[in-house]
Amino acid sequence: MRAAKRIVVKLGTGVLTSDKGELDRSRISGVCSQIATLRKLGTEVFVVSSGAVGLGMASLGLSKRPKEISKKQACASIGQSKLMQVWQEEFKHFGITVGQVLLTHDDLRVRSRYLGVQETLHQLISYQTIPIINENDTVSAAEIKFGDNDTLSAMVASLVEADHLIILSTAPGLIDMKGTGKIIPIIEKITAEIEAMAGGTTNERAVGGMTSKISAAKLATRAGCGVFIASGEEKNVLPRLLSGQGPGSFFVPSGIPLDAKKRWLAYFQRPTGTLTVHANAVGPLSDQGRSLLAVGITNSSGVFAEGDVVNIADHKGHVFARGTTHYSSNDMRLVMGKKENELKALFPKKKRLEVVHRNELALL
Repeated sequence: MRAAKRIVVKLGTGVLTSDKGELDRSRISGVCSQIATLRKLGTEVFVVSSGAVGLGMASLGLSKRPKEISKKQACASIGQSKLMQVWQEEFKHFGITVGQVLLTHDDLRVRSRYLGVQETLHQLISYQTIPIINENDTVSAAEIKFGDNDTLSAMVASLVEADHLIILSTAPGLIDMKGTGKIIPIIEKITAEIEAMAGGTTNERAVGGMTSKISAAKLATRAGCGVFIASGEEKNVLPRLLSGQGPGSFFVPSGIPLDAKKRWLAYFQRPTGTLTVHANAVGPLSDQGRSLLAVGITNSSGVFAEGDVVNIADHKGHVFARGTTHYSSNDMRLVMGKKENELKALFPKKKRLEVVHRNELALL
């Protein structure tokens, strides 16, 4: 087996826990054994582990996932310590130390914090540890949540520039429910037809389902990362997948990946504003790598400050890019449709007159 340099392994709640919500120690031990084997082959491994909320639910005797944020946060608080204790104990059998990393979306949305997380993860790997990453559900409110650990795992894969993201759950792969009824082994491009095959989850202790996994695959493949979706119940699944002999579905990386800064702009943001451009401006932005100029903007919506990341949409409302704006939403009322000489008169002290410079613009 040719070892991958770096992988991210995401484990769903259904893989880690039994029907009663208790941790499946034998399965976790098996995963640790497989990761230990990969480590010996020179592969760096990052683990994104679900299960904290489900464990908390089991401890409190809850059969259904709470809808109230505070109750879910309480479950996460109870379950997270149990989850980390098990990972520590099982990896200890292989002489491996683990490190806990809890994240909110803001930790990756804000550039300085994003770089800080990146450096911490690389430092943990340099110490020969296994980072165990999870969403910080104890404090995550709606506006700072990733939504599910599939999305989080794809962001981590992009952040650390992993060769592969392996998503293990109770799903054996992407199944062609409207055709053959069989697992699709290789997906070269995520089309509307592929997305239509996905569905949500019926597990009361989990979130996401195949829909979130397809979304995660879109993000990760755009970052140049191959994505496996397979069942965590399969024996020795990790080395089998990486040797090309495993079960499940593989999503092929799409084209030349975006550089790190533009990946951050494209996929780690939640823009609060949108700039709509004239039909004639779409081509220069999409195909010629031009900056977004005020003269090409026809509408501005939302509230944003100078330096915020905004969506860029065509005249039909389709968002095709994101970028850092040099003007606030209040300024845009004066800026839209203006030529450069008019902007100089309006903002004589401004160094950059482009609304979004091409170096700070990422195509989606």
